[in-house]
Formats: sequence, structure tokens, C-alpha cells
Amino acid sequence: MQTDTTLHHEPTPLVPRRAKPALVFSVLALAGLVFAMLQSLVAPALPVIAGELNVSTAEISWLVTAYLLTAAVATPIAGRLGDMFGRRRILLIVLGVLATGALVAALAGNLAVLVIGRVLQGAGGAVLPLAFGIVRDELPANRVGVAVGLLSALLGAGGGLGAVLAGPIVTTLDWHWLFWIPLIMIVLAGVGIALGVPESPVRARSRVDVPGALLLSIGLVCLLLALSKGSSWGWASGLTLGLFGGAAVALTAWVVVELRVRAPLVDMRMLTSRGVWTTLITGTAFGVASFGSFLLTPLLLQLPTTTGYGLGRTVSEAGLFLLPATVAMVVFAPLSGALDRRFGAKLPLVIGTVMATASFVLLAVAHHAAWQVLTGVTLMGIGLGLASAAMTNAILATVPPSQTSVATSMNTLARTIGGSIGTAVLAAVLAATTTHHVPAEAGFTYGFWICAGVLTIAILAALTLPTGRRHPKEH
Repeated sequence: MQTDTTLHHEPTPLVPRRAKPALVFSVLALAGLVFAMLQSLVAPALPVIAGELNVSTAEISWLVTAYLLTAAVATPIAGRLGDMFGRRRILLIVLGVLATGALVAALAGNLAVLVIGRVLQGAGGAVLPLAFGIVRDELPANRVGVAVGLLSALLGAGGGLGAVLAGPIVTTLDWHWLFWIPLIMIVLAGVGIALGVPESPVRARSRVDVPGALLLSIGLVCLLLALSKGSSWGWASGLTLGLFGGAAVALTAWVVVELRVRAPLVDMRMLTSRGVWTTLITGTAFGVASFGSFLLTPLLLQLPTTTGYGLGRTVSEAGLFLLPATVAMVVFAPLSGALDRRFGAKLPLVIGTVMATASFVLLAVAHHAAWQVLTGVTLMGIGLGLASAAMTNAILATVPPSQTSVATSMNTLARTIGGSIGTAVLAAVLAATTTHHVPAEAGFTYGFWICAGVLTIAILAALTLPTGRRHPKEH
């Protein structure tokens, strides 16, 4: 039986100090950018790191898995703690853990220490949800939409920048600098936030939901570990099936607990709001598609031309193909915020999902020339820029200020889960069509169509989003 949860929504007003919007946004943008870069800087360098540490491909893949698991667990929990105890305070703690992780990884001389560093870095997953909450608190209402758009663009822009910079950094310096450079940026962002960002003026009065946090953590670890390692362990193996079963039990128990406790980690009523569940579906779909783009497109570009469909590009050249998509995200995410200010989030969200779907339809039917691939990934960048900002703005228009960070954290989590599902499914499709260690063209075509199909579901979800703009208040 669900009990009354009114208590934990009541804000505790604080006496705010004057903030400079430009400074607030700049330091938050730097924090978001460095986290996004850390997501993608490591992946292109995995073969180099594996060679220097003398470990196998399967072992080095734990650098990605460990980061993913921690980010998934830390994001919703830190988001809720930010709503409760102050977003600036929790953001500084998160940046401190992120900086520690970067330092550990930069000094690492073996795989075990490097994995520990990546585990700590995963805590940075809460940076953007906490930043969204601070933007809502500190910036004038008429500037929130555009600011959210720019911050949303950083997730993709930083990811693209990391993929492009990884090669030159490893070539001219060495792989340890993949962590030294972000560490410097984290310290600068932390100092700027400590000096220039005031504490949240609104907080949710609540208790820490320890059972909910534990059950959610167990469920997410089981689910994402099974998705990440299922292909190497075997999808029908006892370990993989056991993890999926454990995830189902833990997440079901989590929902039951959240419906019963007085102060839940995540208010289930919030998730059933039309402005929230539609963005969760859309976010999951974009998670699948984004990882599909990052997995399929570079591989297609790098396959030799002798296959008849590969484009024979180097790793660095393939990374440069993602730059137009990155630029498109930076341009169109603020435009999404401007459209939201006038029409609400539904219009840019629908346009964004349609553009992203069109990108994969194009790639499915035409991917033999460089300009075709370039057009496809650029359309994806435009769609992701419009939709990412629109999803966050839709959430801000639905939930009260005291739930801002946890609500946007759930959307970030949905994208993470979607990315894990997309990676697992698309890797399986490529593997099923591989002969003599080379994926067949059909594998890429099927993969692009899968992404287009998933994004079609996102279009349907976006069409159900409420029209117009709302101004939610505490209740």
C-alpha cells in the first residue's frame, strides 16, 4: 500500500547569494565536458593500453565495463542526494571522486589499479543531472532552456572530442595523459564551482532511502554486467542468465520498496508522469542509437575497400567523420532550448527523433560512399542535439524543483541502459554475420535498420508528450 509522500517534496528554502549566470554556466559546462571526454577518450586507446600492460582484450575491456557500472549506480543516487543536501555540495563531492579516479588512473602501472581508477571516474555520471538542477536554480527562467541545450550538447560534443583527441594524445605523449589532461580540467571546474556557484535555494526534506539505493544498485550492476559480458561469457551461460535473473528480482523488489517507503529514492508517481515516462522511453532509444552510431559507423569506415563496402579509412580519419555530428549537436541543442521557450519541448523532441531516425534509414540503404556516411552521422548529430535538450527541458517542465536532479538522473540512466542494450544487440548482429573475422555488409544493414526501428518507437513516445510549457511547483 502506497503511503503519503508529500513530506519529502516540501522545499527547504535557503538564503541565496547572488550568482553570475555566465560564470555559473561556464564552470558547469567545463565539468560536463570533461566527464563526457572521459567516456570516450579511453576506448580508442584500449589496444595500446593492453599492449603496454601485457593483458588480453577481454581483460582490458573491464576499463569500459567498470566505468559503465559505477556511472549507472552513482547517477540516480547522487542526483537524489543533490536534491536533498544541496546540488553544489554533492557536485563538489562527485568532482572530488572523479578527480581521484583520474589521478589513480594516471599513476597506474597495472590493470588492477587502472580499473580502480575507472570505477572512481564512473561517479562523474551525476555531473550533468546535478548541473541541470543548478542551472534551474541560478539562471533566469528565460535562459534555462538554452543553457540546458548547451549542457546537453556537451555529452555528445565531449564524446566526439574525446574520440578525436585520443589518438594524438597517445601518439605524441602516452596513454597516461588520457587522465592527466582531464584531471587538470576537473580541478579547474571544481575551483570555479566552489568559488562561483551558490548552494541550491530549494531542497527536498527527506531521509536517505538506503534499501532503495542498495536494491537499485544491485539490479543495475547485474543487468549491465550481463549485457556487457554476455557475448564473451555466452548468452545462455549460467552466469549470464543468473545475472539477468538477479537483475529482475532486485529491480522488482526496488519498485515494491519505493512504493511503500515514506521517502523513496525515486518517487514512482514521478516516473508515471507523461512528461517523464515519454522521455525515459526516448532516452533509452537514443542510447541504443547513439552506441549504434559509435559502433557501426567507425567499423564500416575502417574496413578495407576490397570488401566492396568498407571505405578503407584509418582510425584517426574515422574519428574525424564524427566531428560534423559533434558540431551539429553544439549548434542544434541551444536551438532546441529556444524552441522550447516558445513552443514547449514537444516540437524539438519530435523533430529530433525524426531526424535521427532518418539518419539510420539513410545509412541502411546508402553507405558505400564517404558523403553518404557523413550525411548520416550529421543528421544523427542534429537529431541528438535537438532531442537531448528537449528531453531535459520536458522533465524540468514536469517535475518540481526539489526533484530536478533525480528526475534528470533517471533519464541519463535510461540512456546508459539503452547504450548497453544497443552495444550487446548490435555486436551480436555483427558477430552472427562475420566470416573470416570480417563482418558482412548485411550485418551493418541490419544494425542500421534496428536503430531506425528503435527510434521509431521514440517518435511515438515523443508524440504523446504534453504540448506547451508548464511551470511545476512544489506540492
